[in-house]
Amino acid sequence: RAAGSTRTVVVAGVPSGLLQDDVMADILTIHFQMSRNNGGDVEEVTYPTRNEGVAYVTFEDQEVVESVLKKDEHLLQDKRLPRRYPLTVTRCCHNVSSSLIHLILL
Repeated sequence: RAAGSTRTVVVAGVPSGLLQDDVMADILTIHFQMSRNNGGDVEEVTYPTRNEGVAYVTFEDQEVVESVLKKDEHLLQDKRLPRRYPLTVTRCCHNVSSSLIHLILL
């Protein structure tokens, strides 16, 4: 589980209620696999989550996380969506919290 969190990004701004959840997960998978989005092989997309409009994308390689985070703007587009949706992509929170806890323990 801990190893997976370093390969996971949090995606906010996912349009909810427009399409079935599995269709939206497919669209997210496609988006993050495209080279023009600095993407790569996606291991898993977790959607929906407890937070509306938020998904977790886990990549097969940690290097892909770095390149995805370097991209200035992620616009989710698909012929099944009425328009393009800007996404906010950040590092997975598990990573941050564990390093914070580690610092506190030191």
